[in-house]
Amino acid sequence: MSKHIRKAVFPVAGLGTRFLPATKAMPKEMLTVVDRPVLQHVVEEAREAGIEHFIFVTGRNKGVIEDHFDIAYELEDTLRKRGKAKEYELLMSALPPPGATSFTRQQAPLGLGHAIWCARDIVGDEPFAVLLPDMVTMGTGPKKNRCLSQCMDAYNSYGGNIIAVEEVPKEDTDQYGIVSLGKDFGDTFEITGMVEKPPKGTAPSNLIISGRYILGPEIFDLLSKGKQGAGGEIQLTDSMIELAKMQSFHGVRFDGRTFDCGSKLGFLAANVAFALADPALASGFQNELRKIVGGF
Repeated sequence: MSKHIRKAVFPVAGLGTRFLPATKAMPKEMLTVVDRPVLQHVVEEAREAGIEHFIFVTGRNKGVIEDHFDIAYELEDTLRKRGKAKEYELLMSALPPPGATSFTRQQAPLGLGHAIWCARDIVGDEPFAVLLPDMVTMGTGPKKNRCLSQCMDAYNSYGGNIIAVEEVPKEDTDQYGIVSLGKDFGDTFEITGMVEKPPKGTAPSNLIISGRYILGPEIFDLLSKGKQGAGGEIQLTDSMIELAKMQSFHGVRFDGRTFDCGSKLGFLAANVAFALADPALASGFQNELRKIVGGF
C-alpha cells in the first residue's frame, strides 16, 4: 500500500519580475484572483486533496505570506464586534490548523530543484506533493476535482511518482519540461522519459509538466548533488530523470483548466474564469464583459 501523502511543498521565493511594478513591494503570490491571493487558491487545492502540512520555501520580502496564513487579531476582533459573521467565517476557514505550516528560506535563486531541496528536513523520509504557486487550477470534470486531487487518485492506484501534464502546441514545447509516453491507461499513463526545454522539433510529445507533482523522498539525495541544468539552474526535471531509473513515474492528464498566473495573460484569464464561476458575480460580470468587448 502506498504511503499517505501528508505534506506539500510550495516554492514561493520567486521575484515576480514579469509583474513589476506591482510586485516591487508585494510578493507575486499575493496578487489576487477575484477575492483571494493566487497562493491561497493553490493552498485550498492542496487542502481539498487531503494535505495536512504546508511547507513554504520563501525568500526575502515574503513575510506577508506567513502573515496571511496566521491570525489577524485586530481585523478579526473588529469583524466580530461589527457583527460581520460571514466575513469572519471566511477568514477563519482559510487558516490552516495550528502547527500545520512551516517556512524555510531559499537564500539564492538557484532553480526549482534547489527550492525543493531546501524543504528536505521538514519533509523528512516520506513521499510528498509539490504545487507550483503560479499555476492555478479549476476542475471542470464531473467531480470538479482540482489537479492535485486527481494526482492523489493516480498515486493511490499506481504508487510511485506522479506528474500532472497538459497539452501545448508543438511549436511551444521548447519552453517546458516534456514527458514521453509509455503504456496508456486513459487519464493516466506510464512516463518513459523526460526532457527539460528540448530544442524545437525534438520534443518526444506535446505533453508538458504542468506544476503538480507527487515525489518520493529519494529525490532529495539526487537534488543534493547540485547539478546545474537548463538556464544554469538546479532543475527538478533533471533529478526526476535520475529517479525514474529506480522508481516508476506516471502522468496524469488533468481534467480541468490550468491558468499560468506567472504570466499577465494567464493571470487575467484566471480572474475572468473564476469570476464567471462565482454565482454572486457571474451575471453582472458578463454584462460588464459585453460592454468592454463590444467596444473592440
